[in-house]
Amino acid sequence: MKTVGLITEYNPFHKGHLYHIQKAKEVTGADEVVVIMSGDFVQRGAPALMPKHLRAQMALKCGASLVLELPLLFATGSAELFAQGAVTILDKLGIVDVLCFGSETGNYSRLEKTARILLDEPKEYRQVLKEKLREGNTFPKSMQYALAACFPEESFGVKQFSSNDILGIEYSKALLSLNSSMKGVAIKREDSNYHDEDLSPIYSSATAIRKLFKEGYPVEIENHIPPELYSIFRDAYNIRYPVFLDDFSLLLKTKLLRETKESLISYLDVSTELANRILNKRDSFTNFSGFSMLLKTKEMTYSRISRCLIHILLDIKKNMLSVSLETLIDAVRVLGFRKDSQELLRRIKEAGNISLVTKINSENNSNLISQDIAASDYYENVVSYKFQKKMLREPSQSMVLL
Repeated sequence: MKTVGLITEYNPFHKGHLYHIQKAKEVTGADEVVVIMSGDFVQRGAPALMPKHLRAQMALKCGASLVLELPLLFATGSAELFAQGAVTILDKLGIVDVLCFGSETGNYSRLEKTARILLDEPKEYRQVLKEKLREGNTFPKSMQYALAACFPEESFGVKQFSSNDILGIEYSKALLSLNSSMKGVAIKREDSNYHDEDLSPIYSSATAIRKLFKEGYPVEIENHIPPELYSIFRDAYNIRYPVFLDDFSLLLKTKLLRETKESLISYLDVSTELANRILNKRDSFTNFSGFSMLLKTKEMTYSRISRCLIHILLDIKKNMLSVSLETLIDAVRVLGFRKDSQELLRRIKEAGNISLVTKINSENNSNLISQDIAASDYYENVVSYKFQKKMLREPSQSMVLL
């Protein structure tokens, strides 16, 4: 039995995600699909549009065999940390043969070659990288300048690596660092790019679809999601979703008012410079997104700022990374699975090096899962207030079975 692993956010699930699942099975010959999915907060530094259990249900309806939660620490981290956490979990399951991901180039060999260079970090590369960072370029742009300057024979270009290519490079780095037996496969993205805000005829981006919900329930949504998900989108609207970044504004402002320079720099990715900017500008806070824009500089992108603010809001500290990922990741939450894939759970139990948590209780949770529970309670608190519904605490929510 062959198993393919996918690293996802499904924010929200759309036709492109269905294509990814189907194509991954086709090109790898896999019988089962294991999905590692971000929970209630995602890598761009924002809450997910829909709660994680709803998105897990969608994934299972569209071909996933098993959906596991990517812990908050990694789900809201940099591209490197996001990839390291997700790939480590897949590797520790012991049964995943191939990691398959979407990519703008669809060229895994090129992404892997880049990953090997970045892991080695030759002296010339480091020098150009530092120079470009000093000039005020973002890290991804500086990285591409350094690659182009140091390895011209590889035809690296400063505009060639887009969001999913960058993630693909990080996935490859993680596979190489772990000396994993998993193989990597890249599937070329079709019809739209990750950040496209306009709808596309076939596969619209999640960014474009989220934008639709800003003005209410979009009648055209059925053109962009799989038919089997129509009723979920319709029935959960204004009951469980949509959730946006600015719904967390008051919670963040209250938290920031209690912070000092010393406490701010204890949070993951928060530098002394950013801590000073936060303190100097917090009285100008109006909402979450506006404050992120206010803090944005040429060197620090909006997404990076937003991630840092999410880290502050949810108490994600630097010291959580003081131990190796091998030690830190000892358990993973099962969000849902298909009943006809129970054999997959048995195989993981026999071959894996990680515990599968199928039921949450109030104690005896790992540090990562305890953090996930607290973050989901934040999220559900906002859902409850926004839609005037009873709050669903994390321990009360059962995993999805189809």
